[in-house]
Amino acid sequence: MNTHTTYFPSLQSVQQAAERLKGIINHTPLTLNRTACEMYGANIYFKREDLQPVRSYKLRGAYNKMATLSADELAKGVVCASAGNHAQGVAFACNKMKVYGTIFMPTPTPGQKLEQVRMFGGEFVNVVLAGDTFDEAKDAAADFCASQRAVFIHPFDDPHIIEGQATIGLELLEQLPDCIDYVFVPVGGGGLASGLSAVLQSLSPETKIIGVEPAGAPSMKKALEKGETVLLERINKFVDGAAVQRVGEYTFDICKQTLHDMQTVDEGRICQVILSLYNKDAIVVEPAGALSVAALGYYAKEIEGKNVVCVISGSNNDITRMEEIKERALLYAGLKHYFLVKFPQRPGALREFVMNVLGPTDDITHFEYTKKNSKEKGTAVVGIELKQAAEFESLITNMKERGFFVDYLNNQPHLLNLLV
Repeated sequence: MNTHTTYFPSLQSVQQAAERLKGIINHTPLTLNRTACEMYGANIYFKREDLQPVRSYKLRGAYNKMATLSADELAKGVVCASAGNHAQGVAFACNKMKVYGTIFMPTPTPGQKLEQVRMFGGEFVNVVLAGDTFDEAKDAAADFCASQRAVFIHPFDDPHIIEGQATIGLELLEQLPDCIDYVFVPVGGGGLASGLSAVLQSLSPETKIIGVEPAGAPSMKKALEKGETVLLERINKFVDGAAVQRVGEYTFDICKQTLHDMQTVDEGRICQVILSLYNKDAIVVEPAGALSVAALGYYAKEIEGKNVVCVISGSNNDITRMEEIKERALLYAGLKHYFLVKFPQRPGALREFVMNVLGPTDDITHFEYTKKNSKEKGTAVVGIELKQAAEFESLITNMKERGFFVDYLNNQPHLLNLLV
């Protein structure tokens, strides 16, 4: 249940936040992306929050919140919980303001983000790993905060955090004073979406704001459907920057008034966008940073000929994740398939499979097989990459007709997870 009093960011409070942030954040560029423009027949602009000092927009809210604290409050130190980007924003602010902070992060947080937090915070920050999700880390942080009587810097559900993120809206209207028809904004806990949409509702009410979540963590979508915040029992943690089990109360109250739509995007599609942005535009984004662009395809007809802004929220992507990202993208596109295959245990069986089952452009990318002398046939796990998704039917037909097929693993997540 919502226990907060009614709150909506005022333009004055957002403008005050913008003043506090002068000289701290970058006034990030709004760039026309030609690749997306040609694909959708629209003017697609990227708001490059990945170019902030901490490589995400989170610095706006974190610094604004800390800048409103009293000297006595700052002397007690600050505490936060974060999957990565908010932690970096708080760490940067701690170092800049010479305030000590303790930062709780989920245990699966990518190593790159842990290193960045320690780098930005320096001697003023201590990192504590706790729990498997953001919400578990948040609970641990809350307990520590209470015991130390420190100030908790919430990653999204705080008026000063929301107002800091809302300063993006002021910049957008300065950079694109003509009509902004659509803004696509990623949603995790809702701090960015609520702040940005509040400003646009006040100053550009004709703009449609589309919130975008990963399909595996649709906490805002579920909240809007139910009319109150809900706790998701299970979430997919792949899009770690937006994998939140429950959105904020403040943020939900605002978003239910200001968002025009909520769109969920499959994690595989997000991976395709990450690779496309890197290969075509030399833009490095984390999974959450690709959400807004990944949603464009769902609105292709609506946005044609329109002015569209995608908020690129962050670029803190660990390079070691790229193989997994490529794999997920191929699976989503129907180009990568895993099978259980039975091979006669005789010389030439594999050659027969390659020559008579695979197509001329098919490629074996994974093969696990152990020969058992007491058996006539042995089972192998085989991964095959196709050039065209349409080639799948002929592949599986050849496999069955020649007696190689045992099982298809792509639609069995509990088995596929052992491979991907």
